[in-house]
Amino acid sequence: MAEDRKTECEKAFPGCTPGRVVGEGQHLYKVLSDEDELLCRVSGGFRHAAGEKGDYPVTGDWVALRREGSLIEGVLRREACIARASAGGTTERQILAANVDLVFIVAGLDGGRNLTRRGIERYLVMVRESGAEAVLVLNKLDLCSDIVSALQAAEEAAPGVRQILTSARTGDGMKELAGVLSPGLTGVVLGPSGVGKSSLINALLGEDRLSRGETRESDHRGRHTSTSRNLVFIPGGGALIDTPGLRELRLWAGEASLDEVFHDLDHHARNCRFRDCTHQGEPGCAVQQALVDGELSHERYESYLELRKELNYLHRRSDEQARAEEERRWKQISKSVKQFYKGKKGY
Repeated sequence: MAEDRKTECEKAFPGCTPGRVVGEGQHLYKVLSDEDELLCRVSGGFRHAAGEKGDYPVTGDWVALRREGSLIEGVLRREACIARASAGGTTERQILAANVDLVFIVAGLDGGRNLTRRGIERYLVMVRESGAEAVLVLNKLDLCSDIVSALQAAEEAAPGVRQILTSARTGDGMKELAGVLSPGLTGVVLGPSGVGKSSLINALLGEDRLSRGETRESDHRGRHTSTSRNLVFIPGGGALIDTPGLRELRLWAGEASLDEVFHDLDHHARNCRFRDCTHQGEPGCAVQQALVDGELSHERYESYLELRKELNYLHRRSDEQARAEEERRWKQISKSVKQFYKGKKGY
């Protein structure tokens, strides 16, 4: 247990001990401390203080644990968090994993939709926003019919990102993958269903601890064999968080993260005549010129525009919800003040 976590816990929550969330279910959390593993709930005080879902513990969190009653009193300081915009009609941040150093984005080399350029780019924006380091894992090497084309597509989608070719079935690349996750580091495995995330983790563990699913022949997509997020410890290495396949990955990120992922496009954008150039027809647009000169692919340009449009929409919705929430808050304050003075008059 890191000494700084113990010190932080003692200062912020006297009488509590630090623990790490290694699993989560409905209102229950598996917490690992120096002594043992406990099944815990958040305390009443925690629920009262929590302002939103993002305040609640997630897998990877360090928490203040009160052993009497197995209660979580608070979440300790978070480092890099992997988050997305929640699915559905609301617009709020959903944290998938906390305190991670590495994010293994897993794509399948078995054809179908398990290796898509836009999918990889979307995951990279999410990772860049977190501040963690991305590693692209190209799995199912044994089922790949055209490795040259697959590598080219991956390099175009993730220039400069470390790539590891693996096969959980044959063991190819597993030594290199294990070497990346050094002791003391925490990684999280992300990717759609059917790319072999659970199989990779089982191979690293040396045992079939996580359930695995079959993929459909039509599109090579898989079922959700992992239904919750769990943290496991790799023998001789660090910790690894398994996640269910994401049916919908709505981004929660700033424009700076998008620009960093599309740094090749951003390089040209810095030479545009206008600082607020949208790269969609303005005079003196260096991005448009790069497209004409063949220095930038049209596919990457279209992907950038699509993701920027999504982020702009997200920011507008967030602003609208913040204004609506502020209005509701002031209405409630006004109502309380009126009731207070009404009671004073009655007195």
